[in-house]
Formats: sequence, C-alpha cells, structure tokens
Amino acid sequence: MTAIKKSPIKTVLGALTLTLVSATTMAQDLSITVTNLTQGLHFTPVVTAAHTSETRLFMLSEMASTELQTMAEGGDISGLVSMLTNADANINENPASGLLAPAMSASFNLTNDTNNTHLSLSAMILPSNDGFVGLDSWEIPQEAGTYTVYLNAYDAGTEANDEIRGSGALGESGMPVPPPLDAMIGMNGTGVTDMESNNTVHIHRGSLGDDDMAAGKSDINNSVQRWLNPVAKLTITVQ
Repeated sequence: MTAIKKSPIKTVLGALTLTLVSATTMAQDLSITVTNLTQGLHFTPVVTAAHTSETRLFMLSEMASTELQTMAEGGDISGLVSMLTNADANINENPASGLLAPAMSASFNLTNDTNNTHLSLSAMILPSNDGFVGLDSWEIPQEAGTYTVYLNAYDAGTEANDEIRGSGALGESGMPVPPPLDAMIGMNGTGVTDMESNNTVHIHRGSLGDDDMAAGKSDINNSVQRWLNPVAKLTITVQ
C-alpha cells in the first residue's frame, strides 16, 4: 500500500495561514494627540499624515513648495492634502475642526498602512507671516507603545516677517487675522522689516512684537504672542 504524504499539504496550509496572519498585520492603528503648548498662539487646521520615506512636507534649508507656502502664509492645507493623497499617504485633516487655541489639544485616530513608515504634521501659526508648526518625517516605531515628540516652529522663508495685519493671500505681505484673533492683536503697525534674509525653510526666530496696540512697528503683542520652541507636543500611541 502506498503511503499518503500529507506533509506538503500541511506545509501549504501553514504558509497560507502565515500569509493570512501577515495580511492582518498590514495596518497600524495610531492614536494621536496634538497639544498647543503656547500662551498666545493659535494653530490653523492641522494636517497629519503617515507616508513613505520618499515623501516630505518640508525640509530644512530647502525652498518651500507652493503647497507648503500656501499653508504657511494663509493656513490652507488643501494643497498639502492633495500632494499626500497622490503619494498614497494615510491622512487626517483638521482634527480641531478649526483653530487649535493655546493650551488646547485635539485627538484623533489614524489607521496606517505599514508601508507608510514616517509621520509628518504641519499647521500655520497665528499670528505670523509664514510661520508653521511642523513634524518632518518622524519614523513610526514598530513596537507598540506611547511616544512623545515635541515640535518646533518653522519659518517657510517665503515672506518677510513684517508682523502687520494683512490678507494672508499667497505672495501678499501681512498676517491673516481670523475673527478669534481680531481683538487680540494690534493695528496700524509700520512693519518690523520688509525683507527676509533666509528664503529657505528654517527654525523661526519668534516674533518681536511691541506693547503698542494702536501703532508701533508690530501688530503682535509682545507680552502675549511671543514664543520659544517647542510650540507643540505630539503624543502618539502605536497599537
């Protein structure tokens, strides 16, 4: 009688089981909280994304993309979202449903394909000309746990930091002033400067401001809206 060899079938079934297990682990659940650490700054709608190592929202010492410039000067994240979507990133938009006020937090979940290995975030800082809070391609840990990352303020290098009211339109000088900030900053400033010596993305020097809410050089209140880095905290739980 010929013996029936069962081991190849078991091997195939075992390989199939391993494949199925691997398929179920092809996604990471990330629970993320972004906290505004400042005394007097607001963040415009935040965009957060998990993406491959080839995708970058910004790079220090490099010129800002048009998408980054649009976000940093006017708070519009739609260009960055389109760029990330085209790169097959996993994206969360505007978790605070508007401005993220000082000392406030916004929490959200991000289900991430494991081939998207890096995490980035950006949002415009108000009041500023082209300042933004950013996380540049932080490598997502494979090990489950809770991780804390502190975020700096960056300058897109696309507009002079004149610190006076403006429209926030791309390429136009001046700071956008949405209603929550209207009563918090001054007016009639003559401008701190009309030029920017560094036209690449760099760490923001912070605002100068002044104490004259009706005139002076700056429309930024130097007792409320100046800042030091870091300006935000990101708490990431990898499940």
